[in-house]
Amino acid sequence: MPSQNNVSNVDTTVSPTVRFHAWGGSAQVNGYIRWLAKQLAQKHNIALQHVKLADTSDAVSRVLAEKAAGNSSEGSVDLIWINGENFATMKKHGLLTPNWVGELPSFALTSPNENPAMTTDFGESTLGMEAPWGKASMVFYIRQSHFHQAALTPPSNLEEILAFTQQSPGRFTYPTPSDYLGISFLKYALLQLNPQHRDLFYQPVTEQALSKTLPSLWAFLDALHPNMWRQGKMMVRQASQLQRLMSSGELSMAFSFTAAEIPSAVERFDLPTDIRTYAMKDGSLANVHFIGLTFNSPNKQAAKDVVNFMLSPQAQAEKQKLTVWGDDTVLDMRRLSEAQKRMFDEPLSHPSALDKSVAVPLLGEPHSSWTDALRDAWYSQYGARY
Repeated sequence: MPSQNNVSNVDTTVSPTVRFHAWGGSAQVNGYIRWLAKQLAQKHNIALQHVKLADTSDAVSRVLAEKAAGNSSEGSVDLIWINGENFATMKKHGLLTPNWVGELPSFALTSPNENPAMTTDFGESTLGMEAPWGKASMVFYIRQSHFHQAALTPPSNLEEILAFTQQSPGRFTYPTPSDYLGISFLKYALLQLNPQHRDLFYQPVTEQALSKTLPSLWAFLDALHPNMWRQGKMMVRQASQLQRLMSSGELSMAFSFTAAEIPSAVERFDLPTDIRTYAMKDGSLANVHFIGLTFNSPNKQAAKDVVNFMLSPQAQAEKQKLTVWGDDTVLDMRRLSEAQKRMFDEPLSHPSALDKSVAVPLLGEPHSSWTDALRDAWYSQYGARY
């Protein structure tokens, strides 16, 4: 059993400050980071400062500007919550510290040698530049009363989503692909429509790969759009607007990449009590999100201590609680003691929560280069719709 002690002995006479740049748009996530900060202050004498971001690329741009200015040791960003495109950018420009994750005792609890998802981010090898923090996958949620009244069964695959929109026009939409959820829906559709070409999605995108795979996506969307909310002529620009449309009754089905946010929204009365969450049987787009350590952080040792605690069973179990965040742990339960496993025991589930006992195939995120290519191709095909 790997030790859960700190990576280093912290000097109790000094409280180093670690600046954690992370998206600040979720009350659940912000609350959890406040819990982390309290634990780190009490147990490790480290001050964790959450620098809230509207867009992670803002922090990436800051580190890039610092490197261009020759700032190699006094950066303003220590840790950054990233994955996918932003990681690929930071890796390309040498903005992250390499080969530090293996130093963390807690990292061994993810079984990285047996689990390539812990060392691969959107098709890119992490090279020890970022540590896994949590897992997420696409889930759908419905207004149960709407389906009962219409005597309809919730769609269980992409084909049935199209059939549902034809039976109940205006009751579904997806955000434009400038939004994270919007581009995620397109990736899910693209993967499901091209099973014979699936290996292409995990390699850098090429024009030939796009020409093979996009026609089926355009055919699907051409059939879907006229039956969407506002006939697909106007689409929401932010995922948060989906919840508002579900609450008002304009939509009967929506989707999210954070399963736990749905029952939490019901508890806050942001969503009605007849909401039910589930995953498509043909697979859920899934990814691991990571914590990166910048190349010019002046607080690297303290930052490593922070991440080691973030990967501890205590911190991972707290993060997974439905009432806290509901973010799935990256730890391998086989690596934990019985007492540590009990930390992850959940009370009775919320009626609107995802049933995690139902196994669903997970679809890995395509290579990061597909994101921009797919987004650009969509706008070329359909133009701005907001």
